[in-house]
Amino acid sequence: MVKKRHDDPVGEGGGTPGIPDVPDIVDLAYDAPPGTPAGLEVLTLAELRERAPEGLLTRPQRLDFHQIIAVNSGSAPHVVDFAAHTLDPGAVLWVRPGQVQQYGEDGAPDGTVVLVQPGFLPPGTAVSEAADDPFGPVLWRPAGGDREAVFCAVRHLATDFRTGSHLPPGIHADVLRHLLSVLVLRLTHGSAAASGAPAPGEAFVRFRAAVERGFATRRRVTDYARELGYAPRTLARATLATTGVGAKEFIDRRVMLEAKRLLAHSDLPAARISERLGFDDAANFSAFFQHRAGATPGAFRRSLRAHLA
Repeated sequence: MVKKRHDDPVGEGGGTPGIPDVPDIVDLAYDAPPGTPAGLEVLTLAELRERAPEGLLTRPQRLDFHQIIAVNSGSAPHVVDFAAHTLDPGAVLWVRPGQVQQYGEDGAPDGTVVLVQPGFLPPGTAVSEAADDPFGPVLWRPAGGDREAVFCAVRHLATDFRTGSHLPPGIHADVLRHLLSVLVLRLTHGSAAASGAPAPGEAFVRFRAAVERGFATRRRVTDYARELGYAPRTLARATLATTGVGAKEFIDRRVMLEAKRLLAHSDLPAARISERLGFDDAANFSAFFQHRAGATPGAFRRSLRAHLA
């Protein structure tokens, strides 16, 4: 399953004056159970609740692995990166490495959980590109034949995970790799076809990956254009066509997401968060945040913690 470790210097130097302490982000790292294929595990939601340390699931968690939940029955809230979702019958939730999730305290839905280590799927293929897209949808609701195929793929994967232990380890892993590929392709392509969303072009895909690597140190479109060999206007057009916002706005939204994660789930002072995100001083960070969130970093943190209290 997973093992727990705490975020590195979170809370170092003490919390923020006047703000009650709340749990920091818990980083969850993949740790394959003995006797199972390295890189993938399948279990039920009931087994996950039983095996998780008390109180862990309702705390904010940042994963370093993929977590796919296919819900059969019941209902419960689930938050991923400040967006609230409902886990109910037919829903498929996909939390990707680096995202912060939190299980709701109410409800205990029944379903299947698939935990996948990055790199388990063969690199350079359509399935790995779909799986490794850090900006892919979080919640999927396949319908009709797509729903039947997706949940059949989940059941097949779960069955082979449980019954394939007599196979040579490499063969068992290959079987699971193929079955996971079917699930990923049916989920992503079936839902994408239904939504009619255009596939992102190469310029945007490369820009998006570069922003994910560099948002904490670079916020100018010209820097990314120079790195990638595109004109700034090319990146602007590609980003607008895919996301509906300009390239600079795309960068700033990624910075804001990380700022909100750190404010909500750590006790780092705003000055430390400012340093982490590459601002030259805390005042500039505060102005940037307030312009976009309508509140200062401190007020944003207080409002979230008052809600959680």
